[in-house]
Amino acid sequence: MNIQEIISDTVKLKAGQRILLSGTIYTARDAAHERIVKMLDECGKVPFELKNSAIYYCGPTPAKPGEIIGACGPTTSARMDVFTPKMLDEGVKILIGKGVRSKNVCDSIKKNKAVYMAATGGVAALLSKTVKSCELIAFGDLGPEAIYKLEIENMPLIVAIDSEGNDIFKKIEDEKVRG
Repeated sequence: MNIQEIISDTVKLKAGQRILLSGTIYTARDAAHERIVKMLDECGKVPFELKNSAIYYCGPTPAKPGEIIGACGPTTSARMDVFTPKMLDEGVKILIGKGVRSKNVCDSIKKNKAVYMAATGGVAALLSKTVKSCELIAFGDLGPEAIYKLEIENMPLIVAIDSEGNDIFKKIEDEKVRG
């Protein structure tokens, strides 16, 4: 699925749905999120357009000679939870990472008609093969935690929280409780 298709109609995606995502995404981890939110609070501007963007919680490793990017697997999304509602309010529509999200983030995803997609952890080398280009956008001093603009093709993901707030992680927990 093309990112623009998803952004134009997030309600089509349902929790648990598997997709192959293609388009432009931006990497950002903890330190980058902190700087983005600080910039928004101080001057209202950031180094890339947040409206209708896709953020991948990833800190890619340096590319080996002849390669576009090094390993680029997802990091634990919960570390960004303190910053995520602000990012969603600024127009971010797609979040990509791994693991559960807080109730506050779930509510914000629903409020902003966004989606959270889970990438499989432990397959960073495989995910790097979906990256067709990589460009440093901001915060180069953060090394792998800098913001990179990636063009991806057919990145395998699962819709973990859809725009209606349905959450596959909560569903699994509920099923465990019921036995």
